[in-house]
Amino acid sequence: MPKTGYVYILASDSRELYIGVTANPCRRWQQHRSGEGSVHVREHGIHRLVLVEAATTIMDAIRREKELKRWKRIRKLELIEASNPEWRDLSVEWGWDQLSP
Repeated sequence: MPKTGYVYILASDSRELYIGVTANPCRRWQQHRSGEGSVHVREHGIHRLVLVEAATTIMDAIRREKELKRWKRIRKLELIEASNPEWRDLSVEWGWDQLSP
């Protein structure tokens, strides 16, 4: 059975964005939170999970990640605001912030 994939967008307080892909969004977010994820995320304080999209397979998620990375910034902002207009941290809503990194 193909493994489900997820594309996610993290944002800093100043709305700097990071787009990534994973098979386990909770674990990946914890890696970012603990400083074990991307150096860019760690150095720029990009820790707010503002968007997660599920894909049927990890390959579909990778294709979507590449697509989003090609988009202009304004289109990425519109995508986030369509589902999360307040830029809420979804990790808090899902209780991930209570998990130890």
